[in-house]
Amino acid sequence: MTVTIQGLQTPRPTRVTAHFGQPLGRILCDLGLIGAQDLLRALAQQSETRAPLGRILLAEGLIAEPQLRRALALQFGVEAVDAAEQPPDPSLAGALDPVWCVTHGLLPWRREGGTTLVATSRPQDFQKRLPEIAAALAPVRMAVASERDIEAALGRMHGAELARRAERRVPDIESCRHWSQPTPERRAATLAVVLSAVGVLLLVPGVFFGALFLWAVLTLALATGMKALALTTRLLPAPDRSRGPAALPRAPPMISILVPLLDEGDILPALLGRLEALHYPRPLLDVVLILEQTDVGTRAALSRIDLPPWMRVVEVPDAELRTKPRAMNYALDFCRGEIVGIYDAEDAPEPDQLIRVAARFADAPPEVVCLQGMLDYYNPHSTWLARCFTIEYATWFRVVLPGLVRLGLVIPLGGTTLFFRRHALEKLGGWDAHNVTEDCDLGIRLARHGYRTEIIETVTQEEANNRLLPWIRQRSRWLKGFMITYAVHMRRPVQLFRQLGARRFWGVQVLLLTAATQFLLAPLLWSFWAVPLGIPHPLEEALGREVLLIAGAGFLLTEALAVAIAVIAVRTTAHRGLLPWVPTMHLYFPIGAMASYKAAFELITAPFYWDKTAHGHSMSDERPPRGQEARGLRAPR
Repeated sequence: MTVTIQGLQTPRPTRVTAHFGQPLGRILCDLGLIGAQDLLRALAQQSETRAPLGRILLAEGLIAEPQLRRALALQFGVEAVDAAEQPPDPSLAGALDPVWCVTHGLLPWRREGGTTLVATSRPQDFQKRLPEIAAALAPVRMAVASERDIEAALGRMHGAELARRAERRVPDIESCRHWSQPTPERRAATLAVVLSAVGVLLLVPGVFFGALFLWAVLTLALATGMKALALTTRLLPAPDRSRGPAALPRAPPMISILVPLLDEGDILPALLGRLEALHYPRPLLDVVLILEQTDVGTRAALSRIDLPPWMRVVEVPDAELRTKPRAMNYALDFCRGEIVGIYDAEDAPEPDQLIRVAARFADAPPEVVCLQGMLDYYNPHSTWLARCFTIEYATWFRVVLPGLVRLGLVIPLGGTTLFFRRHALEKLGGWDAHNVTEDCDLGIRLARHGYRTEIIETVTQEEANNRLLPWIRQRSRWLKGFMITYAVHMRRPVQLFRQLGARRFWGVQVLLLTAATQFLLAPLLWSFWAVPLGIPHPLEEALGREVLLIAGAGFLLTEALAVAIAVIAVRTTAHRGLLPWVPTMHLYFPIGAMASYKAAFELITAPFYWDKTAHGHSMSDERPPRGQEARGLRAPR
């Protein structure tokens, strides 16, 4: 006999079993699935973490998902279904929105008579979702299925649709997806600029190169001024930067970690070991390994590994567009946490990093929706290129970014060790799936919508790209993305100005515009070295010797300041042995000019091409994260 409540049909409790309505722990003990001591330990952990008991038992490996499914079915007096062995009825595929189903752990499963059986992995929340379910499927009856089975079934049924949505989550006005399909107006404007430039070059070449020279000088001055201001601000007295022991907040959040994988089979064991080393309650940790459908090698490596219950694989359906942000957008719907973080496959985060993230979000005001961790390298001594890369990162993450934060400017995010409040990330549409520097773009979009980013003083070590051609390919992708990001956000400069305000608007101009043009015009800047050496300069006749001497002196001053900032930054890390290599940065940055020309070419021919960086070439040089590193600009004691 059944009773119908607002479209829900469920058996009367008295006609089910003695387990109906009983606590889950008691049911599991009665079934002989756990012992009393295990239950007591799980309840103690539940008191500390406030995680559901079933999730705690799963995360600790005390029960398996089929056992939890059975116990929940008995507790709620409903049927337990195996959605893996018995796939859902295809005719029900379009009954409910698939994203909504993934988010709430629901699966329209079968029709029996005139009733629709809807499987859920969260029976305690089913009544809350009943109005939406009943509106499309009433009358319905609840059943219990495993969360992984539900997600797998939804992925099989709706993967292609979810993948298409992942490509278009960001609104058109803030996306670059139409970059390869310019409007007639943009074609006309581009053609006019190109023809004008060619005309000036042919008719008055002195004016052409003189204008480029002056622009190179101006952008160099602006970039140097921002670095100097960031350094000065960073050196000013600040709130106490000392780090006490990491402590969980009173109500720790569930954290989902997205780890995009592509051809990472070789580095996979090291990655899983680093994730295992994270100190965070396992019931509140949701690690999502994102696998591309075509990645046979990584899939084969994963098949040989028994993943812990708090790690799982989400497979992204194949498409013409294959980018990291597309994969993360797809996996975002499958996340279970209220905080979403990102690690790259080669990352080695500090073990207490997630605890510090949870604690900071608990204390931060609501508008702080993003935390950027500091990045460092564990293989700086593998090659000269790796040494310079490490020095560059030290300057960026120890001086420039913290200074920009204190100046209240927009923060161009890094691609890893990022943590977001999920609601804000979803409100913005996640990442622009077509942008090859989705991190930088997202940093600007966060600021445009009134959100704030903070730098959190915890370190993740990465593998420095220590080979020349891969370095050029990686840097060209970054520069191409900066160019596209700048163009996208400057579509409506007045609107951008209103959203960001004057200070942050001009900060974006300096950050993105100078980053691209400094590398593109690097040969003009190198020509400054000719002036103090007494070598005739091609522009001496057009600009005059005095102007060139002043520019040359300014160039030397900017180089000296760059060395000083790098020295200060390196001294705050565990890489003091790199100090003698700081002067060689003068030979390192010119390599970026080659990358910039590749980026400019691809901007026209292949704007969405993702030049993948291969990892795992310096495994023998890996060093464990150093918890004793200095976090501020004061030398470690």
